[in-house]
Amino acid sequence: MSMKKFPMTDPTQALAHFAATLSFDAIPDDVVRRTEDLFLDWFASALAGKASRPVEVIARFAESMGPDGGPSEILIHRRGSSPLVAATANAAASHVAEQDDVHNGSVFHPATVVFPAALAVAQAIGATGRDLLTASVAGYEVGIRVGEFLGRSHYRIFHTTGTAGTFAAAAAVGQLLKLTPEQMRHAFGSAGTQSAGLWEFLRDAADSKQLHTAHAAGAGLTAAYLARDGFTGARRILDGPQGLAAGTSSDADARRLDDGLGTRWTLAETSFKFHAACRHTHPAADALQQVLREHRLAAGDIRAITALVHQAAIDVLGPVVDPQSVHQAKFSMGTVLGLIAVQGRAGLAEFDTHWRDASVRALHDRVTMQLDADVDAAYPARWIGKVRVETTDGRHLEATVLEPKGDPGNTLTRREIEDKALALATYRGGASATEMQRVIARVWSLADAPSVEHFLAAD
Repeated sequence: MSMKKFPMTDPTQALAHFAATLSFDAIPDDVVRRTEDLFLDWFASALAGKASRPVEVIARFAESMGPDGGPSEILIHRRGSSPLVAATANAAASHVAEQDDVHNGSVFHPATVVFPAALAVAQAIGATGRDLLTASVAGYEVGIRVGEFLGRSHYRIFHTTGTAGTFAAAAAVGQLLKLTPEQMRHAFGSAGTQSAGLWEFLRDAADSKQLHTAHAAGAGLTAAYLARDGFTGARRILDGPQGLAAGTSSDADARRLDDGLGTRWTLAETSFKFHAACRHTHPAADALQQVLREHRLAAGDIRAITALVHQAAIDVLGPVVDPQSVHQAKFSMGTVLGLIAVQGRAGLAEFDTHWRDASVRALHDRVTMQLDADVDAAYPARWIGKVRVETTDGRHLEATVLEPKGDPGNTLTRREIEDKALALATYRGGASATEMQRVIARVWSLADAPSVEHFLAAD
């Protein structure tokens, strides 16, 4: 089942060759099953984006720029359009509930850029379910390695899902379009020159995060189609003297680009998100739940909470001092831990209903983040959760979580994935429970589908 490592001295060439030549039969069965899991998780996350204001703005714009009808399915609106329009809308929709997957080592959300582009094109060209799964694996393997290559310095300023995401989408679509390795490399060049996404939006509670994924999926798709038609891109877009790393990273490592291609399946390393918040809050949230459970504490018993974190958590969450929207609150360590303490969980309903409650706000003001050397040294390969809790009666309690819920070593079962998918799909009426059960059945048999039809009936 495994593929041989490519004997190429140029890692970009090796990456392009892998993405262009990957076959379904070369993918281990457990990786195929994991791809189905991740696809269902993404599909439901996209439905949960229905009625979100920023998502609807992007979707309306995309639809106004495309045909009224087409082969590719816009999930939240149950209508067809062109592949570009559908990929753009679905990518925006799947990244707002903060429930889509994440790969720890690259600090990258693959599903929200890979699956929208792959599904849209698969539906447009009449691809099989196996074709869709193969393309998705190619997208994950490329995007994750680009994220790892760009390193921690890149992520401090740039939203890696927006930047590496263009390569991931290009790889997935290029696989479906049967690009040659040389064409795939050109697609990477065009994808990389369009990559974008800055963290500054968090300071203003701006809507940019959904634009990052919408743009990445659309730009990657565009790059692949252009390459098929002979359009050329920079051959060293990643590691050239004026390439992506030169402009956006100080610790880029080109060895990460072809690390274990065909033997190390990074898709299988991807984590599911359990809490409906930025992943940087999850380790501390799990550790706080452990303290509350083991010591039978209530919110009123807590005087102060210290989350011991890695530097990237401080970089991303630190600017959110006084959240002004539900989405911005999902990037507030104080709000997330406040919801955990007061409500017992930080899910979709808790954020919608309680993020501004006085009791949650009171806990928010008692939370601080502190850089921990051991936690930071383990990151990004491992996201360790550590908290210290001071109680009102003077006790000092601690907890450490080595693998947050959803990580590969503490993953969700298929039943838990199904339950999560049902909750997301019905959250804002994206689909009924009955409809979602039918979607689930189709996803579990996707490898046998002769073509990828629309999943939801038109309203």
